[in-house]
Amino acid sequence: MLNLDFHPSGRHLLQIPGPSPVPDRILRAISLPTIDHRGPEFAALGLKLLADIKKIFKTRHPVIIYPATGTGAWEAALSNTLSPGDHVLMYETGHFAWLWVKMATRLGLAPEVLTWQGADEVLPGVAGWRHGVQAELIEHRLRQDIDHRIKAVCVVHNETSTGATSDIAAVRRAIDAARHPALLLVDSISGLASADYRHDEWGVDVTVSGSQKGLMLPPGISFNAVSPKALEAMKQAKLPRSCLAWDEIIAMNADGYWPYTPNTNLLYGLAESLDMLQSEGLDNVFARHQRWAAGVRAAVRAWGLPIQCADPAVYSPVLTGVITPPDIDADAVRRLIYERFDMSLGTGLGKVKGRMFRIGHLGNSNDLTVLATLMGCEIGLKLSGIKLAASGVQVAMEYFASQPAGVGTNKAPPGGHTQIAA
Repeated sequence: MLNLDFHPSGRHLLQIPGPSPVPDRILRAISLPTIDHRGPEFAALGLKLLADIKKIFKTRHPVIIYPATGTGAWEAALSNTLSPGDHVLMYETGHFAWLWVKMATRLGLAPEVLTWQGADEVLPGVAGWRHGVQAELIEHRLRQDIDHRIKAVCVVHNETSTGATSDIAAVRRAIDAARHPALLLVDSISGLASADYRHDEWGVDVTVSGSQKGLMLPPGISFNAVSPKALEAMKQAKLPRSCLAWDEIIAMNADGYWPYTPNTNLLYGLAESLDMLQSEGLDNVFARHQRWAAGVRAAVRAWGLPIQCADPAVYSPVLTGVITPPDIDADAVRRLIYERFDMSLGTGLGKVKGRMFRIGHLGNSNDLTVLATLMGCEIGLKLSGIKLAASGVQVAMEYFASQPAGVGTNKAPPGGHTQIAA
């Protein structure tokens, strides 16, 4: 039950890997008066959004914007491209990849699940949840599918439950090397606008994403970026769909409208978010996320604790998973930190619940908020009885001090906020 009497001084530190802290600029934009979603002013906003969001996905093709969470966009990706009973190859890298498998099953598809091959001494039985996608396994399986029964390959770009970012370009190369016609469907809900992502260049057919991570918005908007091949598949797809159907949305988007009432005020916030990201420049956005991630990982190593992602080649710039000693309940550590320091950390999900917690370092943050997060973690770990090898906060401070000043600044464009009027 929500404790309505809990009003600590200062600002709550929301350091989970999404929803991420919402900038004041975006909150102000969301608070603007609601306008007629069938009027000319809204059409101007809609056309601008639909053009600008393509730049974030790095695509020339349509991006569908839904009034839904990322789960709705998962369903849209499947239902618009596939038919009942279709064989789908899905790669399990963590909890969210597994939930997508569960959804595919409930929709009447036939998912086949691949996972990382190898043992792990730190987390026995869940080795696949410490690594990214092994593209060679996908290629091997597709080469066996000589009748092309597999209709789609589904992978998660940035696995939010583990902190591993998979190589999507390698997955595309694997599909091409197998000379297989399967569609490539990618979940980049937590990767978009925080980690480099290239829908067109990487040959992705459907990219799924959401508003509450790198886009720095509240939950409630999700996306499908779609390729021409995906649009052709839609014409033959037989899974039921209505409000998620691409064709009606794309048709009305041509004039800046939607075939239903869109979440107008969240779209104001999206316009502001896109202006902020483009003003800073995506390369700068990605650089500051990599900087924060490196500082956090340096701190975790200094503590002497294992990082959830076991492969440095696929470390996530969005979050870092921290594995606690076997006799320490990670959720108890999180609860202590929340109650003592008013800071939220991400819980371990599914198979790793109680064994790890997640530090989010994405979106509306800076070096000092990351250092404050590490300080709260370090004190909380000590109060939980964990003997740390060294001060991770000190190591992170030294790392950030060694970096060039001004990397990843986020300056407001002239005017300070998005103009909604046409």
